[in-house]
This record gives sequence, C-alpha cells and structure tokens, in this order.
Amino acid sequence: MKLPTDLKFILEQIDGKGYKAFKKIKGDYQFTRYSLIIDHVQADPFAAPSRIRIIVSQRVAGFPLTLFRNASRQTALEDYIGRQFSKSIHLPPTQTRETFGGHTIAIESGGQEILKRSAVNISIDRLEVRFFVRLPASGRKILGDEAIRIFLEEIPRMAYASLFYESLNQVECLDHVETGDDSDALRNQLLPNGLVAFVAKGSLLPRRSGIDDRPLDVSRNIIFFNSPPEKEIELIRPNKGPIKGMGIPKGITLIVGGGFHGKSTLLRALERGVYNHIPGDGRENIVSVEDAIKIRAEEGRSIIKVNLSPFINRLPFGQPSESFSTENASGSTSQAANIMESLEIGTSLLLMDEDTCATNFMVRDEWMQSLVPKEKEPITPFLDKVRLLFRDHGVSTILISGGSGDYFSVADQVIMMDHYSPKDVTKKSKEIVKQRSHPRKPEGGEIFGVFQPRVPLLESLLGRDVKEKGKIKVMGLKTLRIGNRILDLTHLEQLVETGQTKAIADMIFYFIRHFGNEDLPIKEGIQRMFDELNTKSFDMLTPFQRGDYALPRKMEFSQALNRIRTLKIRNTPYFRA
Repeated sequence: MKLPTDLKFILEQIDGKGYKAFKKIKGDYQFTRYSLIIDHVQADPFAAPSRIRIIVSQRVAGFPLTLFRNASRQTALEDYIGRQFSKSIHLPPTQTRETFGGHTIAIESGGQEILKRSAVNISIDRLEVRFFVRLPASGRKILGDEAIRIFLEEIPRMAYASLFYESLNQVECLDHVETGDDSDALRNQLLPNGLVAFVAKGSLLPRRSGIDDRPLDVSRNIIFFNSPPEKEIELIRPNKGPIKGMGIPKGITLIVGGGFHGKSTLLRALERGVYNHIPGDGRENIVSVEDAIKIRAEEGRSIIKVNLSPFINRLPFGQPSESFSTENASGSTSQAANIMESLEIGTSLLLMDEDTCATNFMVRDEWMQSLVPKEKEPITPFLDKVRLLFRDHGVSTILISGGSGDYFSVADQVIMMDHYSPKDVTKKSKEIVKQRSHPRKPEGGEIFGVFQPRVPLLESLLGRDVKEKGKIKVMGLKTLRIGNRILDLTHLEQLVETGQTKAIADMIFYFIRHFGNEDLPIKEGIQRMFDELNTKSFDMLTPFQRGDYALPRKMEFSQALNRIRTLKIRNTPYFRA
C-alpha cells in the first residue's frame, strides 16, 4: 500500500499534463488513521466524477456497538455519518465548472428521510465511506497543486471531522440513531394494535413548498397536530418512551374537510410515513405500514395483462378484462391497474386523494345509475369494491374526499380536518347516511374478485442496444432512459431520492440476469432479489463499489417494472386464452 507522500509525488509529476495522466493516482494509500482508496479515475473533466473510498478501522473510529446493534440503528447511524461528512464539505467551486452544488467533493447524504444507502457502511470491524471527487483541471490540463490540496488537506480534514466518534457531537448522534430506531418500533406496533398508521401529537405536517420537503418555518403561524380524543392511543418508543397520537385503524378511513384545511397535507405525511425521518423534520413519529402505496389515475401509461375484472367488465370488441393490455390507458383503467398491481405485490394499505383520482372510477351516484343502467356501464366504481377489498383480502384504504359523501356509507371512520385540526365525525356521517331518502344501489357484487400473479418474460424488458451496452441511464429522480425509450416514473409519489432511482436501474439488470430463466411471479421474484440484497448489500448489483445508491421499496421497484412498455407476460394458466 502506498503512502500519502507517494500520492503527492505523483500529483507533482503530472501537474500541467493532459487530464488522462490522472489515471496514475488510482490505488490504495495508507494515511495515519485511515486508508484512502481511489477506485475509479475519471477520463475527462466533464465525465462522471472519480470514485473514492475511505476505510477506518473500528479500533480507531471508535463507534460504540450500541449505536448499531440492530438494523434500524445501523441504518440511522450510517445516515448520520453521511450527513456529517457532507456538512464538512466547503470547498470553492472547481476551476472547470461548478458541480455538486458548487463543490468538487460530494457524497450521497439524502434529504428528510433516513434511508439505507451505499455511501456509508459500518460494521464491528470497520467504517467505510464512499464519495466522489471531480479532479481539478484548467481546460484539460491537470491542476496538480489543487489536487494535492484536495487529497492531502481537505479530505483529511473532512475525515477527521466526521468519521471518528470522538470528533462528533455524540448527543446529536445518539438522538439521530434513537429517532430512527423509535420510528421502526412504532411502525412494528401498528398491525398488532389493529392499525395501519399513527400520527403523533405535536407533529409538524406542513412543508415549505411543493418542491421543498423541509418542515415549514416554526416562526410562522402554524398548527401542530393534535389527535382527536376518540382516536388517541399510546404507543411505546424503546428509547424516548411512550407517545400519544391518532391511530388510524384497519378498514376504510375517510378524511374530509373544506379546501385548504389540511387533508392532502395529512395524506402526504402518511405517504412518507413508510420511511423514517431525521430529527427536527416534524414527521419523526408519523408512521404507516411499510407496504402502503399511493394510488392515483395515470392517464397514458401502458398496462400489460393485468386482471381488471373486479372493476371493469364488458369491454368493447370483446376484449378480456381478465388479461387487459393497452399502450395508452385512460384515467379509470390506469387507476384500476395501479390498484391490481399493488395487490399483486402485496400491499395492505391504499392511499388515495380524490384530486388525483378518476371521477368515474371512484363513484357513480344514484342520478347516473338512474340514467345509465349498470348493464351499459363497464366500470364498477371503487365505492362498491372498497368494502369487499377489505373483507376479502384485508386491504385497508385511506381516502381524501372533499366533494363526495357517498363514501360515508362504506367508511369505518371519518376524520374531518378543520383548520389543520382533526375531528372524529364518524357518528355524524353515519346519521347522515341514515337520513338519506334515496340511497344508491351497490354495484360491486358479492365478492371483490381475484388478483392473479403474473410471470414476466424478463428478456422483454430490455432492447438489444441496452443488452449490449449493459446500461440504463438515470435522468433524474423520476426518469430513466432504457435504450431509446423513456421510463416515466413521475407518478411514483413515494420515490424520494435519486439514489433509489439509480438502484432501481441496476436492479432491473440484476433481476433479468439472475431470474430471467425462472418462471417466477413478479412478487416472488422481487422478494427473492430483495432477500439477496439484504444479505449481500448493494455491491451485488454492479462490479463497481458504488456510493450513490439508496434503497427503494419493493413497491417502487414493482411499479417501475410495470411501466416498462416492452414488458411481456408469460402465457400461464392464470389467464384465460
């Protein structure tokens, strides 16, 4: 292993030379308290940045085992270390162009959520941190002195500030770890208590804006969440003690209220409740069951052999709804497909906001029933299936509604948001239902229906050009390019970090390479891949030791697969010919 003096010597020798001479610095260097590994050197000033790792022995790093004794605490500690490493970066812009928000060093450190990322890995033996450096140049000439400053001054300063327990704010570190641990503990108490979600008293739900997920400035006149007495329960946090808040039971929950009173704000908090949040976010003690999925209409998406028969029958030209396919779905068919695909992957909770739902899919009132008889309407509205969905399959629904009271008749509980304060109005809503003189006629039948497992032809997911190059290009949080085709993930509202999208891209390749010859239903194949990911880590996805992954959920990976327009489904006994 080389020494820092060797790295300095090389950089002095290549100063002013062509950029490709930077290749000479690749290798391992032993500093006083850590090892620096330069895994990949960019070939061009405008190419992807160089990949660097730092490895510190735990004997030197000194992080107590209690901080990462279980998976929840380990993920939170790794998250905290990555954020501290990121905070230590305050370099000036490079002389070639501004990158990474004006810095030449960067690490994937996340937003408001605590996620498992490949940037930081801690064990009882060592701490490893992966980050990126854009090597300095003037035009295409190496700036050796600047590179020496980066590797021998800035990176050591950052390492000593963030990778050694003695250098950190230990109280803050413990708070971060315990916050993540407590969130998982709260989530694990939901189902045993008959709940699908929990919102703690004192939570801060509003965000700064639609594009800024940080909490609203508390200096403004904001209202902290206060649970209605009828729905208040107490759960236990292993680190910070008991906490009270609103428990949302299994079943059908309707959230109503006037416009701008906080209905959608509450739903967005529940959407993100599948993730843990950093201290100070305001949503640290808001949790939903981990498999909750936000459902919406998605006009224009493709659908491949999905059984829509619980919702749609008697299609024109005799097209079978039991194995429905289209290149350009309507609002109603897309929403039906989104639900059925979610059931296929194993969700136990659907989250919906009427603002983003197809009206004709959600309800058909008695006036329309009188005008258009059922035999002429192929769509069975969700209103007539939501109760059966819970009864037959145990899948709950939380629905935001501000315009239709028809759901009063099927709701188990109705919560009204009044100036951002929730009130239990279940009893009143049931009284209103009883007073209705002309109730609508249910159209959902006696059972919900079945959702059938589909076996994908995995070789259909990639074109020949992609197979040869072996790459899917990530073009942002919600966009992938697969060859010449765009995979649009815009409506995957619970996808929160670009690192998740990067992981999904490489997971698609892994899925094809390792399960392409097996007749596995989508759910089983995805579960097996995630089991391997938990055992082998992100490094199984690529021969390179990448530091820019964040762990997606099985739900978002499944949603991505279902939106690949070349997807084909194997002809199996599950589908009628």
